[in-house]
Amino acid sequence: MVDMYASLRSNVGTLGQILGDTIRTDLDDTFLDKIEQIRHLSKSSRQGNDAAREEMLTLLSALSDDELVPFAKAFNQFLNLANIAEQFHTISRNCDELVCVPDPVEQLLGRMLGGNIDQEKMLECLKSLDIDLVLTAHPTEISRRTLIQKYSAVVDSLTALENPQLTEQEKKQHHLRLRQLIAQIWHTNEIRNERPTPVDEARWGLSTIEVSLWQAIPDFLRQLNQQVEERTNTQLPIDIAPVRFSSWMGGDRDGNPFVTSVVTQEVLDRNRHTAARLYLKDVVLLVNELSMEGANAELLAYTNNSNVPYRDVLKDLRSRLRNTIDYLNARLEGHHPEVDLTDIIWDEKDLKEPLMMLYRSLCDSGMSLIANGLLLDTLRRIACFGIHMLRLDIRQDAQRHADVIAELTRYLGMGDYAHWGEAEKESFLLRELSNKRPLIPSNWQGSDEVAEVLRTCRLVATQPARAMGSYVISMASQPSDVLAVLLLLKETGCPHPMRVVPLFETLDDLNNASQCMSSLFSIDWYRGYTKGIQEVMIGYSDSAKDAGVMAAAWAQYSAQEKLVAVSQDADIKLTLFHGRGGTIGRGGGPAHEAILSQPPGSVDGRIRVTEQGEMIRFKFGLPKLAVQSLALYTSAVMEATLLPPPEPKPEWRRCMEQLADESVLAYRAIVREEADFVSYFRAATPEVELGKLPLGSRPAKRRIDGGIESLRAIPWIFAWSQNRLMLPAWLGAGEALQAATLRGDLPLLQEMEQDWPFFKTRISMLEMVYAKAEPNLAKYYETSLVPKELHHLGVQLRERLAIGVDAVLELTQAESLMSHTPWNRESVELRNPYIDPLNFLQAELLARTRREEETSKNVELALMLTIAGVAAGMRNTG
Repeated sequence: MVDMYASLRSNVGTLGQILGDTIRTDLDDTFLDKIEQIRHLSKSSRQGNDAAREEMLTLLSALSDDELVPFAKAFNQFLNLANIAEQFHTISRNCDELVCVPDPVEQLLGRMLGGNIDQEKMLECLKSLDIDLVLTAHPTEISRRTLIQKYSAVVDSLTALENPQLTEQEKKQHHLRLRQLIAQIWHTNEIRNERPTPVDEARWGLSTIEVSLWQAIPDFLRQLNQQVEERTNTQLPIDIAPVRFSSWMGGDRDGNPFVTSVVTQEVLDRNRHTAARLYLKDVVLLVNELSMEGANAELLAYTNNSNVPYRDVLKDLRSRLRNTIDYLNARLEGHHPEVDLTDIIWDEKDLKEPLMMLYRSLCDSGMSLIANGLLLDTLRRIACFGIHMLRLDIRQDAQRHADVIAELTRYLGMGDYAHWGEAEKESFLLRELSNKRPLIPSNWQGSDEVAEVLRTCRLVATQPARAMGSYVISMASQPSDVLAVLLLLKETGCPHPMRVVPLFETLDDLNNASQCMSSLFSIDWYRGYTKGIQEVMIGYSDSAKDAGVMAAAWAQYSAQEKLVAVSQDADIKLTLFHGRGGTIGRGGGPAHEAILSQPPGSVDGRIRVTEQGEMIRFKFGLPKLAVQSLALYTSAVMEATLLPPPEPKPEWRRCMEQLADESVLAYRAIVREEADFVSYFRAATPEVELGKLPLGSRPAKRRIDGGIESLRAIPWIFAWSQNRLMLPAWLGAGEALQAATLRGDLPLLQEMEQDWPFFKTRISMLEMVYAKAEPNLAKYYETSLVPKELHHLGVQLRERLAIGVDAVLELTQAESLMSHTPWNRESVELRNPYIDPLNFLQAELLARTRREEETSKNVELALMLTIAGVAAGMRNTG
């Protein structure tokens, strides 16, 4: 039997061996032998050898302070290299068919055109697709940007080594390059010395575009056009952009005091600067390529019958782009230079129209082959990225806007907005929105927090519409939350109707979302403002933290159904914005399956989705991977639009309602009602220590003095993934499934799992987190870190985990978890022998730091490295 993962294991082995050689050179054979001994003992322990486990624990506890950091670093870097090998395997020549499925768009087009979908309907859907992927900073993104660049270079070397035509000398050169890169990685500090700023995070997002998406977008559209042309004999439009990109980095100020209007302005300037710099590279290449003389009358007239008309136009663009970069450099240095807008590229048409003129001329002159090369790539980049690179969303908490208006009404002697009822608030806001006189006095100085909200709104008002995305209101619950933002934008002079988007996050808010939007749609002024288009954001992270994954998933599904219905009744086009995290506990999971599991009619060719932190790197960090991801999104949205999933049967709904009700009770019985839960959580996980890591720019808590309820969803899940219990991703779900089975609903559950994409995806995600959970490791953390009087809670949690595993296996009738997804199982099994020692060492270091009044720098750094290593091994950090 052929080993389907032979090439993957070979690459993992090669990278591991080079890392071992690097460690031996840096340290010595004795230390490397100890690492290898612990690795083998870990594998043996995994197979049930208790003696090996005890020997491994003895070796780990005996590590000296000087050995802690290199040991943690060694296992951490092996896991990073294993990730690289796995990532590369999905795009390699030797990729197994079970891992690298055929192009999803190609499959979908074939299925549609061979079925009942009309060709014109399919093409119309494709041309009107509006997929907006919103890049967000991740507070637990571990890898430094310099290391990410080195990891990409490792992939380049692995790609080169696949070439069967290489000579022995060429192979040696590429192996030498691999050794050099891994040595660079080993000798680079993995942990940042300082917490990144919001601007650092924004620059990280821009680097993903520069190294990958800038090339991936035209590559993907070229492949898509080829597939469409082969099947329909139709060319896609030049400016088609089924997928665009926005960002929260530098715009998301919800709970992050470091994101100010000054920061947002800098990020907007950097976005433009990066776009200008990359377009300049394209134009320089085009100056060299477009050396021909033949041109149409339009171009000849424009260039006064030049002998090199294309180059004349391009040289002018080159000069204006250079001027644009100089101007933005000055702004980024804090200056405010005067500029003639005719000398720079300041509007999209400044760049697009001259290039379109060149494209038309080439086609008219019989040179379409040339036109459809780099020039078409550049035009398609403009369609996707514009000249602002990323449209920037603004996000702010609803209470901050209410505070502005309350402070203003008190100052003006109009009463206290904060104490008004909802009807009174709406009446006041609508009255002021229709009033032509300004509400805010020019000489009014509000409090610092109020002034910052107004500065942000004034900044939005100065920006071109294409530079901005949506204004997202977190913790929205009432129509006044939306109207308040609209009033602030009006009062600060915003000249264009910015999308104002309520974000419904908690269970109660999700359940009330359709009523809130129905009330807004009943307001004539508001309907006029929307111009028949509305965006609503669905929160996954906080709803799951509030109610558990099963109840949250059903609340999200139900809210979408009702929102679709009220929007259709109001004749309004609805775009749903899915605030999905990277992990299962935050709505994560494979995007393709997630989109196809949405309620019928909820996609309709339009969708916004957050892509976060390390998931951006895993999905879009390499051009070939990015092309795959873009194809998956495109095919999923087309399929959900043209071949929507079935409406759930009434009996499925009733069953799901009961599952949700029972799961939220089981979840909250632990998280909210168990008196010892908070103490257990803080003792059994590195939650407290995580706050010391220089990770994201945003504080871990919304309120410094708050408890679990104020903890952000990301560190909440991150902490539980570190001790391998994965609690937020399953608590409550297994108990509800068991109860349904006991009352005789197993056949119904199996029917739902078979025929309802929503439920099938939910069970698949549960199965994955159950497979990643390690109750024995969680128990070791408990033994090492938790006071004995709290151990009863750990016993209860592990029993609940076992209940969930048994319930899912009974439902799926499988002998083991993930038996139907061998690639995922292989991925987990490949890492476990390297993650386990880091977990055991982390527990030891946590115990040591909590015992000692003053911890050595080596112990602190080693602890950070174990956290980074476990995160890398789990492939999602929160």
